[in-house]
Amino acid sequence: MSTLIRHPYLDHPGPIPFAHRGGAAEGLENTELQFRRAVEAGYRYLETDVHATADGKLVAFHDATLDRVTDGAGRIADLMWKDVRHARVAGKEPVPLFEELLEAFPEARWNIDVKAESALLPLLELIERTNSWDRICVGSFAEARVVRAQRLAGPRLATSYGTRGVLNLRLRSWGLPAVVRRSAVAAQVPEAQSGIQVVDHLFLRTAHARGLQVHVWTVNEPERMHRLLDLGVDGIMTDHIDTLRKVMEDRGVWV
Repeated sequence: MSTLIRHPYLDHPGPIPFAHRGGAAEGLENTELQFRRAVEAGYRYLETDVHATADGKLVAFHDATLDRVTDGAGRIADLMWKDVRHARVAGKEPVPLFEELLEAFPEARWNIDVKAESALLPLLELIERTNSWDRICVGSFAEARVVRAQRLAGPRLATSYGTRGVLNLRLRSWGLPAVVRRSAVAAQVPEAQSGIQVVDHLFLRTAHARGLQVHVWTVNEPERMHRLLDLGVDGIMTDHIDTLRKVMEDRGVWV
């Protein structure tokens, strides 16, 4: 495991366990109740996604529309907050504002996937207003979006690579020429993608040589968790928070 801590966000003794959407396997993903369950289970790092409503409110929600997981419907970007706030995840729990989550869990650190360009500036403004720079790492599949966030916020913002950055890092690990952004502090990646192995000794060695941590998503099976920890990854994101905790406890790395 890499020992270099390039940003206060990564200051954690040992591999980092992330509660993916708070622990999506329990059916209440990205709700305050589910994040509370994760925190009560001992999780310090929480993963979520953000979208902006039509009136600029930043909500913790994965999909572009309410349809899949709530009793509401419609694109979040087209809806006012007064409408989104009435939707219930699994018919039970409200969609939270991200600002409310920051306040509710003051000791938690957040890994945030910025799902839409319209959410980027509201997120950076919120981080500035609440002085939460040490508590947040920003990522996105869109490399240009993460680069823009880094350019606007500077080194006080922790960022991970987007898809293009991960691809370039993979190419570099194979000894091929590729430009690797130096401002990122982590590569957050699937174990494999489209049948191509992403995380292996070469990838980890290349990332660690550049001072990058490697966090793997979304890992739900204990045998995969053990294999990745044996390999030396720096963090695991899971929907099954009890499973990951038990694996890490059994290995003596749960903090």
